[in-house]
Amino acid sequence: MPRKIDVEALCAEKGLRITDQRRVIARVLSEADDHPDVEKVHARAAAIDPGISIATVYRTVRLFEEAGILERHDFGDGRARYEAAPDAHHDHLIDVESGEVIEFVDPELELLQRQIAEKLGYRLVDHRMELYGVSIARPKS
Repeated sequence: MPRKIDVEALCAEKGLRITDQRRVIARVLSEADDHPDVEKVHARAAAIDPGISIATVYRTVRLFEEAGILERHDFGDGRARYEAAPDAHHDHLIDVESGEVIEFVDPELELLQRQIAEKLGYRLVDHRMELYGVSIARPKS
C-alpha cells in the first residue's frame, strides 16, 4: 500500500500560495483512504470549515491537478476521482458493485508488463493499470 502523501507540503514545494481553505482541502486529500470525487472532498472540507464552497473545491482541485500534486482518475463511474500524486507506482482494482478502489503493487506483474513491451519492440516508460471486478463471496469455515 502506498504511503500517505502530504499535499500541503507538495504545495509548498511547488510554490503554490496556501490559503486557509486550500490548507483544509489539502489536509482532506492527504488523509483520504479512498479516491474521493469533488463532492466528497467538499463534504469533508466543509465539515472542518463550513465556509468552503463547492466552487472553491473545484478550483483548488483543478489547481492542484495542474501543478502535478493530484492525479485524476476515471474509474468508469462517471465521476472524476482524485488522489495525491504518488511518489511510487501502484495499480488499482475497482469493485464495480461498491465503487471501492484497492491500490496494489505486484512485482511479477510489473516485470511481465516490461517483458511484453520489450517483446513488441518497446521500452516501457509508464503505464496505468485498472482492473474492474466484483467481490467473490467466500464461505465461512
